[in-house]
Amino acid sequence: MSSAASLIGVSSETDVGAFDYGEALSKSLLYFEAQRSGRLPYNQRVTWRDHSGLTDGLEQGVDLVGGYHDAGDHVKFGLPMAFTVTMLPWSVIEYGDSLASTGELSHALEAIKWGTDYFIKAHTSPNVLWAEVGDGDTDRYCWQRPEDMTTSRRAFKIDENNPGSDLARETAAAMAAASIVFRTTNPHYSHLLLHHAQQLFEFGDKYRGKYDESLRVVKSYYASVSGYMDELLWGATWLSRATDNDHYISYVVDMAHQLGGLSWAMSEFSWDVKFAGVQLLASMDMIIGTDGPSQIQTEACTYNTAPLVGVFARLIELEEQKLEEEDVSLVATYKR
Repeated sequence: MSSAASLIGVSSETDVGAFDYGEALSKSLLYFEAQRSGRLPYNQRVTWRDHSGLTDGLEQGVDLVGGYHDAGDHVKFGLPMAFTVTMLPWSVIEYGDSLASTGELSHALEAIKWGTDYFIKAHTSPNVLWAEVGDGDTDRYCWQRPEDMTTSRRAFKIDENNPGSDLARETAAAMAAASIVFRTTNPHYSHLLLHHAQQLFEFGDKYRGKYDESLRVVKSYYASVSGYMDELLWGATWLSRATDNDHYISYVVDMAHQLGGLSWAMSEFSWDVKFAGVQLLASMDMIIGTDGPSQIQTEACTYNTAPLVGVFARLIELEEQKLEEEDVSLVATYKR
């Protein structure tokens, strides 16, 4: 999913030297439609794509149809997909007005729900989460359209005997963040997402371990190099936002120093490393204590922690503010 940047088109400079951030935003969201797996909806805008992966999970007796293909390949990797679906709601939470003003809010919500619908299917019981569909090795040796793929669609899961705290907590973060976005427009769905998020939170904490130690097939592609401590805090932080439950706030505060990262100057925020995101959210929510937020914010706010959707929505917001300031300046000049 990180290859979204390759499909972003920015128009040539206009007479005033500005870029068309609206077009870049639109194409960023269009990318997610191109990456859809499963039975495509009637309003699919990327019309050269068709249904694919309609038997995903059949061999294991579960319905794993849907979700997103990883990049140019057709594997559905759970950890980067979950991170992607966490970042999309964060963009909507922070920049929903800008997304609405450009007519892209509905597309952003559709992109989120396409991911969370899949996670609901993949979370088949409280302590079972299907982590991957497809085989990276055979997939990348065989260049086919997803509609025609003949490579293995074997599915892999984490459970009590094969833990994956990083994957469970990242998926919990995605569903918790999405529950905030759908709270007003689709309260029943929001509640369902929150229910899954809370179960995954407990699963990831009670049965600790790195998912790539349980599922060796991911090591060559999305190994959890940073471990699972950052995701333990990341998932709790999003659940504290989604519920206002003191249990999750206390978890972050009590476990912060033991799990690490909150006082480190981080140089990366990615699908693998979430400490910078925890720092930023914690400073925004002011849950670390009297002296904590200012220190954490200083270390973290220089990092660009929003996905491209959020980045372009923010740029649009800044452009609108600039135009408003110019209008005020012109009025003041005229009055003088």
